[in-house]
Amino acid sequence: MPVLDRPLKNTKFTLDASGVAGFFGGEEAISAMATVHLFKGRKLLGWYNSPGSYTIAKRFGQLAASRFWDGLFPGPNETPAISFGLDGRLGPKYFATLSGTSMQTGHLGYLTMQKAKDERDLIQIEGRTTAPSNVAFLDLKDVKYHGKVPQRDVGNALLGFIPIQTSFLACIMCALVADWFAFAMILLGIISSGVACLVIGSGELSLDTVKTPAPGAPPGDGMLIGDNIVIVVKGAEKDVNAITKGKFLLKIDGAPTYNGVGLCSLLLLVQFLLQLLLIPQGTLFGQIMFLASLGVSWVYNSYLSSLEKEKIQAEVLFEKLGKPDMRTFRLGTRTTMAVFACLLLCDGMESSSGNVNPGKILLDFIPNDTQVWQRWRKKVIQQMKERSSSDSLTCLELNQDDRSHLEKSDLDLLTTLVEDARSAFKGYHRYLCHPNQKSLAPMIQYSNIDTLPS
Repeated sequence: MPVLDRPLKNTKFTLDASGVAGFFGGEEAISAMATVHLFKGRKLLGWYNSPGSYTIAKRFGQLAASRFWDGLFPGPNETPAISFGLDGRLGPKYFATLSGTSMQTGHLGYLTMQKAKDERDLIQIEGRTTAPSNVAFLDLKDVKYHGKVPQRDVGNALLGFIPIQTSFLACIMCALVADWFAFAMILLGIISSGVACLVIGSGELSLDTVKTPAPGAPPGDGMLIGDNIVIVVKGAEKDVNAITKGKFLLKIDGAPTYNGVGLCSLLLLVQFLLQLLLIPQGTLFGQIMFLASLGVSWVYNSYLSSLEKEKIQAEVLFEKLGKPDMRTFRLGTRTTMAVFACLLLCDGMESSSGNVNPGKILLDFIPNDTQVWQRWRKKVIQQMKERSSSDSLTCLELNQDDRSHLEKSDLDLLTTLVEDARSAFKGYHRYLCHPNQKSLAPMIQYSNIDTLPS
């Protein structure tokens, strides 16, 4: 006997909710599940009747690797990190200044570049403006690789109590009116979603890279090159490797077959099939309770999927790197950017045993090799050699030799380029030059200066 008199018991109208229960909100549910490793306590707050059980089962069932699971959930057996969006992005090219290495970075390089692009607190370097570009300066120091990647605070995850309470309340109401079909399906949805979230969320997220470089390896200083933005990265080889060669590693129990994940996916698939059969057998009130629990859960999943997960990943990455300071500068021309980036790469390297070739760096940025550009590079390199402050940039003043054999248009161009370089030097001395360092001469290789055409 029902405890309560069932509402709408005399109506002949029914809701066939079973047809949408397994598919509705599937993408949002997958995106919400991808946050389970980023927030503290998120794995414990999955006990609600989530929509999209079929879509979730097919997506994460592919993690399980065996003949049985491959037959049940066909598709590529991706790594857990790729399945949850923690790996797989292609990052920018990285050019190592001292070793000469050029490499394609991966997901962590991509996150670093996105963090620099999202920076809104820009330091403006005064000067001419034609094609504005950004230069970010990232100094990495003593990265600790042991231990898990830190998670965000529990705040966002606590909102999960709303769909949890709704699902349990709907389940109780169905029991009170003796609608056992709807009661059983809501309860099964709560259990399958909660178990899947708990099993998948038990994985440990860590940072993996080449932690022990070859003995005698030079510092890993170099540049990440993006569209209209350059990130100058400074630090020891082992620290810079976190970005250039590193990746997130997600360890879930049961590797390499991941039978636990396969069983959770199978439970979600069984839930979907039973919903097809039993929800139409329930009463209209029970069907409304079932849909209400799905609707509230869908709103919560949509909220989680709306979070900028890559931005959150970048934040936890930088926390794992020791919260390094990354300053971003805004420069008006590509010429100014090239000189400024070159100055940053040479900054603070007096004690380094390596040599930096600023001429090559400038040529990499701007491959123009006409007489005007050759003379401009020579002026810039000479100024880097000179011990002077930003108020005495004597080497950037054009002398008679600089002006000789140049047409008026070429001379005007050289004058403009030298002014761009002057802006870069002034910006460097104002914001980044060390108090006891008035020159970059101690660390720069100048053997090629005299070979530049005059």
